[in-house]
Amino acid sequence: MRIQLLTIAAAVALALGGVAQAQTTTTDKSAPGARADSTRDAKPSVDRKARKAEEDKIEADYKAEKAKCSTLKGNEKEVCEADAKGKEQIAKAELRAKYDPTEANQRKVAEAKAEHEYKVTKEKCDAQKGKEESACEKEAKAKFERAKADIKAKYASAERKSATGGSASTTK
Repeated sequence: MRIQLLTIAAAVALALGGVAQAQTTTTDKSAPGARADSTRDAKPSVDRKARKAEEDKIEADYKAEKAKCSTLKGNEKEVCEADAKGKEQIAKAELRAKYDPTEANQRKVAEAKAEHEYKVTKEKCDAQKGKEESACEKEAKAKFERAKADIKAKYASAERKSATGGSASTTK
């Protein structure tokens, strides 16, 4: 009796193991995002090595740009460093958007570009004195605020279109 129970238990374990094995081998490895239930994932498969290589390249480019800044002095050095940091942030945002192309990531790219422009312009304003510096910073801030508002409007309308399933209609 005991041998029969062991035999039955072993057969059940092998059967369940075979089902699990069959489930893991039914996915089509050649199709990115393929699943066992023959539907597709929302995100394409990511080649981790390629993505890591791109991240390393961004980091290396940033370090090279920053190294170029070390020969400069004063405000020129600050402008150069702000430019290098901004380019790095843009590249990182673009990389995220490349591997995960959502509206939110596209918006982050646009925001990174606007912020880069603002920070570099603001550093350039520091080279000026008195009223010119103040006017330059106010103009840079106003341009940055307009850019943020444009980004917000662009992506808010895109979100409304996707939420309604069609084009957004406005009444005046």
